[in-house]
Formats: sequence, structure tokens, C-alpha cells
Amino acid sequence: MFCLLYAWGVYNIPILAVGVRHLRRSRGRDSGARVDVGNLPSFSIVVPVKDEEKVIDRLVRSLLRVDYPREKFEIVLVEDGSADETYGICADYVERFPSEVRLLRRPVSDGKPSALNYALRHVRGEIVAVFDADSVPSSDILRRAAEHFAASSVAAVQGRLCSINGQESMLSKFISYEESVRYGTYLNGKDVLNLFVPLTGSCYFVRRSVLNAVGGWDGGSLSEDTELSARLVEAGHKIRYASDLRSWQENPSSLGQLFRQRARWFRGCMEVSMKYGKLLRKVDRQCIDAEVTLFGPFVFVLLLLSYLFGLFGLLGWVRLDLFMTLFAEGTVLLATVTLLLIGLGLVCVSRPRRLRNLLWLPFIYGYWSLQSFIALFALFEIVFRRPRRWVKTVKTGTVTDGIF
Repeated sequence: MFCLLYAWGVYNIPILAVGVRHLRRSRGRDSGARVDVGNLPSFSIVVPVKDEEKVIDRLVRSLLRVDYPREKFEIVLVEDGSADETYGICADYVERFPSEVRLLRRPVSDGKPSALNYALRHVRGEIVAVFDADSVPSSDILRRAAEHFAASSVAAVQGRLCSINGQESMLSKFISYEESVRYGTYLNGKDVLNLFVPLTGSCYFVRRSVLNAVGGWDGGSLSEDTELSARLVEAGHKIRYASDLRSWQENPSSLGQLFRQRARWFRGCMEVSMKYGKLLRKVDRQCIDAEVTLFGPFVFVLLLLSYLFGLFGLLGWVRLDLFMTLFAEGTVLLATVTLLLIGLGLVCVSRPRRLRNLLWLPFIYGYWSLQSFIALFALFEIVFRRPRRWVKTVKTGTVTDGIF
């Protein structure tokens, strides 16, 4: 157990360090590529929607403001059996903007990946962009995405997700910081080192030809974005992270929302990890890094077990010999170094940089403990073969961060 924690921690610390270093050096830079107006690729922006009457209007308005030739993109709304006014709102936009907005309706809902596959059969763009209903993408997002796809070797691009409700509660504020570090340092470091960059559910772009070649999304997966990422890497395709592609969206503001969301994410990731264990057989750093990344939820479970093991040792219920004591102390050291790197990330991602963000580090440690319990719950669901259920994260339309 301790050996796995050591290996995972030692492996990821350099990625975080590179991400922090690159973040400090590259702030304000863009992709560097430029695409002639006549060669701009076409986009199909796909948005699965179900019971999203509080946010769908905001999303469509933001997409219609995108700075890109109108004949070069389409907005495809996949209405997935809503019980509220979502369908009526979508239909109204189709009537008002028939050349830009299309509506596909499915009376029976069986999850986001199935809705995405349904849309894939109807889209026309060269590149498929996926957003959630609560997203608010920047107006230049398609132009910047086109620049990243100027390289033919790029099959998919993951943009940066920012919080739109970071001030709603202490939890949403904390998650907004967590996401800033995740995108600003961890994924940044992976991209710089040419490692595995996972797609994260929204604000990502994939060539339609590549999607068709790999068979679209796995309709039975609880983490369809992660599963698609693993399948793309298995097929030898390149996924890039692009910090200049920005979209704002809601984070959970209550513990109940967080638990339901992360339990689905963790279970989905664990199942993908077991499904694609074969990636380790390939002598390829992206494949190996993909499996190491997918092992993350299991690390949370191991962390919880190590906490309990250390507690039992302090209480005298378990006798720790010198070897085990050194391992336990080493684990604490690794956790401390990781926290310090995350703290640097929190300082660097803020504009202007704020040293007081370091005060969030104790909460991060407690947050890791909470994540460990959620990961253990997800593992129990797998072990006891509980039915897979696509649990939708409820969106309220709350805006606190003043992005408009």
C-alpha cells in the first residue's frame, strides 16, 4: 500500500512542478498558430440538455455571440426528455435563429454519452465541440480552437474550465481554487511533458473524423469523457490542453451535490482504469501516464487506508516496526511537498497573485480526506455491483464571479 502511494506521489510531483514553472513563464501567451480566414475549420457545438431551464438561455446567448463566421459553425442542442420548459426555450431559439441553432429531441433519456452519440449522427462540422448546459464560453473560443487544430497531429483539445459561482458558498469557492490548480498546473504540466491529457466533460473539441473512427462515446460509461480519452490514446491520437480556450460553469455549492457528482466520476474513472489496464503493455509514455492518471481514485482509497493505519498505530492497536514507521513518515513528506506545489499553483493562477491563497492548504488536506471517503464509496458500488445510474448535477444559474 505504502509503495503504491510512494510511486504515485513521486511520479506526479514533477508534473505539478513543471506545470507551476510553465504557468509562471507563459502567462498571457496564446497558441502561437494562426489560421487564414479562408481555411477556418467548421465546428458543431453539441450541448446535451435535460431540465436546464435555468441555464440554457444563458448558454445559447453566449454561443450566438461567438466571434466566428456564422456559416462555419452550428449549435446542436440535444433535448433529452426534459420535464420542465427546456424544450420550449430551445425551440424558440431554433425559430429565431434557424441557420445557427438546431434542435434534436429524444423523448427518453438514458444519459449524456447516449445523447452525444445521437448528435454525432447528425452533425456536419469538421470539429465537434462539447459543452454542458451551464457553460459560458469566451467569445473567441472557436477562433483559438481553430489555431490549435492547425496541426494535423492534434485529434482533440481540452480547454480550461473556470468557476462562475465561486463566491456562492465556501465549498464552491474552494472547488474553484481546486479547478484552477488542476487546469493551471496539473494539465498544463502534462501537456508540456507530452503526457496524457484527459478530456473533462465540457469545453473540449474532437475532430469528427476521429470520433467516427473510434466509434463515438461509450453509452454505458459513467465517465464518458475519460473513457473516450483512454480510447483516443489507445488508438495513437494526440490530446492537447489549451489554457487559452476558456469556459465558465457552475461548481457544486453543497456537500450533497459534491458527493453525488464525485461518486459518479470516481466510479466511472475506476471502471475505465480496469477496462484499459492493457495500456500498460504499451511502451509509450502517454499510454503509461494514462493508466497512472486513471489510477487516481484508487489512490484516494489507499490514502484513507493509510490514515486509518497510522491512527491505529498511534492508538497502539497496530504495532509499527522501524520499516513501516519510515514509510509512514515518507508518506507525510510526499503529502507536504505536494501541498506546497499546489499552494504555489494557487498563488500563480490568481490575478494578481495572492499569497493569502496559501491559507487554503489546510482545507485542501481535509478535502482530500473527504474525497477518499467518496472514492471508497464508489469502490464499494463496483465491488457489490450496484446498478450504474447517471446522476445529473443540478444547475441553478447562479453567477457570482462577474464574467459578463
